[in-house]
Amino acid sequence: VSMASRRDRPDSPRRLRLSHAHTGERVDCTYWEDGAYVASALAAIDRHLRDHRSGEVRPIARALLDQLHAVHGLMGTDAPFHVVSGYRSPATNRMLAAKGRGVVRRSFHTRGMAVDLSLPGRDPRDLQRAALSLRAGGVGLYEASGFVHLDVGPVRRW
Repeated sequence: VSMASRRDRPDSPRRLRLSHAHTGERVDCTYWEDGAYVASALAAIDRHLRDHRSGEVRPIARALLDQLHAVHGLMGTDAPFHVVSGYRSPATNRMLAAKGRGVVRRSFHTRGMAVDLSLPGRDPRDLQRAALSLRAGGVGLYEASGFVHLDVGPVRRW
C-alpha cells in the first residue's frame, strides 16, 4: 500500500515523529487511531510543541497535526521533523517581535495553529512544495534559516 493511499483512508492511524531543536526532546506517537484522537498522544505533542522559553503549554490545533502528518507522508520518510518553534506565548511573541526577528504581532503561533520546522537531509523547498500541495493553510519558506513555516490559517505563501 502506498503512502498516499494509507494517508487518504480516514480510518488509518496517524503518527507524528518530532524532534525539538531547542530542547533536544523527541516524540514519536500515534495521535489518531480507531477513528479518534488519542488523548495521551495529544498531551505529549502539546507538551513537545510548548513555548520552549516559558514552558507554557497550549493545545495545538488538531488540523495542524493532520497537516504535519500529511506533509510527512508526502515527503516519503520516517525521519522526524525538527521543530524550531511551535506554540509561542503572547509574551514570547512580543519579545521576539521587539528584537526584530521577523515575528508578526498576531502570529498563528500564539494560538497553537503554527509550527516552524525542517526535515534534516531534505531541501526545505521540497518540504515547502509538499505543504503547498495540500492547500491547508499558510506556508512560508525561510531558506536562509533552513526551515518552513506551516499554519492552519488562510491558504497563502511567502
